[in-house]
Formats: sequence, C-alpha cells, structure tokens
Amino acid sequence: MDVFEAVKKDIRRRMVGAVDVLHQEFGGLRTGRAATSLLEPIKVQAYGSEMPMNQVGTINVPDPRLLTVHVWDMGLVKAVEKAILESGLGINPSSDGQLVHVPIPALTEDRRQELVKVAHKYAEDARVAVRNVRRHAMDDLKHAEQNNEISQDEHRRYTNEVQDLTDEHIAGIDEALANKEQEIIQG
Repeated sequence: MDVFEAVKKDIRRRMVGAVDVLHQEFGGLRTGRAATSLLEPIKVQAYGSEMPMNQVGTINVPDPRLLTVHVWDMGLVKAVEKAILESGLGINPSSDGQLVHVPIPALTEDRRQELVKVAHKYAEDARVAVRNVRRHAMDDLKHAEQNNEISQDEHRRYTNEVQDLTDEHIAGIDEALANKEQEIIQG
C-alpha cells in the first residue's frame, strides 16, 4: 500500500471530524421547531459532576413546539430546569413532578437573523479547521520532498489529492450551512 494512503486516510478522518463538530453545533441551534438535539448538549450538575441531559432523563418531542424531559431521579428535576435556563437558548422550562416541560417559542425575525449569523460563524470555524488540516498535510508533503522521501511528481499528485479532499469537505460545510440557514429562516 502506498504510504500516502495511510496519510490520506488520517487527513480524511480529521476533516470529517471538523464537519461532525459543525453538525453537532448546528443541532444546538434553535429553529423554532422542537428537536431533542436542542437539549442533548446541555450539561446538568448531577451527582457531583456535569452530565449530558440525556444521561439524567429521557428527552421527547410530544409536539412541534414542546420538548419534555422525563427526569429519572426526582432530586435532579431542579438541576435540569436550572441547566436549561442557563443554557442561553432563551427557553423557560416548567416541571410537573418528574416531567420537565420545555415550550419552544416561535422565533422573532431578529432572533432568526442572529441564529443565521451564529450558523455562519460555526461554518467558518469548520472551514478553518479543514484548512488547518490541509496546511499541515501540505507542510508534511513539502518536508517529505525536501528529505527525498517522495519525488516532485508524487508531491504534486499528493498535493492535488489533499486539495480535492479539502474542496470536498468545504463543499459539504457550505451545503450544511445552506440547509441550516433555510431551516432557521423557515422555522
């Protein structure tokens, strides 16, 4: 197997990781529609440490404008409410026994524009991460050529392959951003 194939596999893995982080961040952006991904990244103070919301209760979507969290331990209901309030999502939970109701209010036009800007920032961060992976790979190729580990032709070919991978992942980021923007605007 070509030595570069292992390197290319690592480059692809790191670029995919940057895109995966983007999708997680997009999942936390509120669109006016209830989705469990809105609450999943929120950390709850429980048992002396921070735990993800889905490890202290079951998150459900009973209707498009409501999320519920069935908290398994009655003693954590207040902690769950507090974590949701402090999450910066602008939503106000209320509890009924072990069930925390999280109504999702309709978004105002100003809030939609704000969320679009946040989505653009997340996408740019992902693009920067992908470009950093490319830059490191290009530096490694240059050093390999200087140390006579690869020929000029191999360097040129590998450089083109790294650029193709970069272009492919940047296009994926742009597509994800366009979809998220549409989702936010349509609400």
